[in-house]
Amino acid sequence: MRRSISLFFGWTLFSGSVIAQGSISPAAAQNADYLSPVKVELQKKWPANHTINLVFHGHSVPTGYFRTPEVHTFDSYPYLVLRQLKELYPYAVINVITTSIGGENSTQGAARFRKEVLTHRPDVLFIDYALNDRKIGLARAKKNVEKMIRIALRRKIKVILLTPSADETESLTTADAPLARLSEQLKGLAKKYGIGLADSYDRFKQIRKEKGDIHPYMAQSNHPNRLGHELIAGEILRYFQP
Repeated sequence: MRRSISLFFGWTLFSGSVIAQGSISPAAAQNADYLSPVKVELQKKWPANHTINLVFHGHSVPTGYFRTPEVHTFDSYPYLVLRQLKELYPYAVINVITTSIGGENSTQGAARFRKEVLTHRPDVLFIDYALNDRKIGLARAKKNVEKMIRIALRRKIKVILLTPSADETESLTTADAPLARLSEQLKGLAKKYGIGLADSYDRFKQIRKEKGDIHPYMAQSNHPNRLGHELIAGEILRYFQP
């Protein structure tokens, strides 16, 4: 029986090409080779290759909600990543599996983690809950995410955390804004456990600084549109550069 390799990921796709926008974050630079074993598998040809399962766990953003209740599955960052990975690795057999649920926070995500995420036997796990974790606070969010990290690492699963995408109702320039604090907490967890980090929040901050407005990247106040998803995908795809 062939072994299944599951991944959770993201990068930026524009007209079939990757655009590495902005400077790579320190966490990502430290983990430049984090997925090296996975990339080796992605380069193998039939019959030596294996199916690569890409799993994304989180809330409405990885699920593909744009302007609620519209769901733009193929414009969401998991599928933008898939499309770009097929450009980078033409011989790879890759599945995208989204275990995300709109409106969910990490308490709910952690509760169904063993049954609904581990059942897919991921080799790389992407966790994206910070946008909704404002409702439960820093302490509970940390406990939930840390629980999922520990379970995954015990099973030798690679983990990449995503900092939140933007919310137009919240300042991107205030250091103590809820999303900014959650973002810093996730950076700390990535450093503590030596795992990956895709810094979506920093990309939206850069856009805000450079262009003065993130509205062109948003489908509604708390959901990115295709351009916004491309920003998120771009941060994850850095881990998959051959």
